[in-house]
Amino acid sequence: MDDYIEITQHPIDAAAVAARLATAEIGAVATFIGVVRGNENGERISYLEYEAYPEMAIQEMKLICTEIKRRWPTIERVAIVHRVGKVAVGETAVVIAVAAAHRSEVFAAVHHGIDRLKEIVPIWKKEVGEKGARWISEN
Repeated sequence: MDDYIEITQHPIDAAAVAARLATAEIGAVATFIGVVRGNENGERISYLEYEAYPEMAIQEMKLICTEIKRRWPTIERVAIVHRVGKVAVGETAVVIAVAAAHRSEVFAAVHHGIDRLKEIVPIWKKEVGEKGARWISEN
């Protein structure tokens, strides 16, 4: 099974993403689940809105998978799913999961994955709250 990459307008099921990585050889799956929070610097947030350049975002997400496997050779599979469009408070915006036979490197690999996603993947976030709407830089 290959890595799993997706940009979606639909709600993300984190358990289903992680399950896509499972095989009889996998003993550890670590996930990062990014959820929209309802407060930012004391302001009540209504929702986030994500936009992406999908073709380039998919390519950069594949690059992250390659980087993870190169840096941590025990990692067998990687999944990265990011939501676009309007995402309500409490909903999942992004899931990154990594799978390996043993747990030793999965935590560092998933941490690297979310950091790199925020650094290089062309996905933009607009925060909409009680003070209005604004584009947020996550780099």
